[in-house]
Amino acid sequence: MSTLYSISQAAQQLGVAVSTLRRWEYEGKLIPQRTRGNQRRYSAEQLMGMGRKLPSQSERVTLAYARVSSADQKQDLERQKTVLEMYCAAQGWTFELISDLGSGMNYRKKGLQSLLEKLLNGKIERLVITHKDRLLRFGAELIFSVCEMKGVEVVIINKGEEASFEEDLAKDVLEIITVFSARLYGARSKKNQKLINGMKEAVKAAQ
Repeated sequence: MSTLYSISQAAQQLGVAVSTLRRWEYEGKLIPQRTRGNQRRYSAEQLMGMGRKLPSQSERVTLAYARVSSADQKQDLERQKTVLEMYCAAQGWTFELISDLGSGMNYRKKGLQSLLEKLLNGKIERLVITHKDRLLRFGAELIFSVCEMKGVEVVIINKGEEASFEEDLAKDVLEIITVFSARLYGARSKKNQKLINGMKEAVKAAQ
């Protein structure tokens, strides 16, 4: 008789989250047997079949991600990279480091796009960041949900608030003001420039 696995055991064997198996069942991709108590059971043959479609555990990597908002924060970016490298090395993880220079409200950064591609392709075993806001200023929870669905462990080294939070947020707000003002009034408009300069002064005064 074939060995049968519970949903948690099957998720561990495939390297995915339990929620992923429930979704696969709903989509008809992997239908488990049911016990008399209506509990899911997966055969070894089923898991082997799915395993061929997924990257093996040895092919999945630990990905460390660092980001700062602007070029004048490059020193902080190097600090983040050093912290990530030391942390991953201390855990004995083989890792890949991706860094970005851009606003935490910009979803199109090259490094973030690479991270998302690897995440959706099932190539990441764990994601390591120094702070939650290094990933995105807003919307990080959505990426964390995708990580859960893909069975990716998320490691946040420092869960407290960063000392430079206000300064970094102000830079993001200034970027938004500039972009939206340009779209509304035209990049060369004197009215636009006056509006931008006034808002920038207000943000700086509030810091």
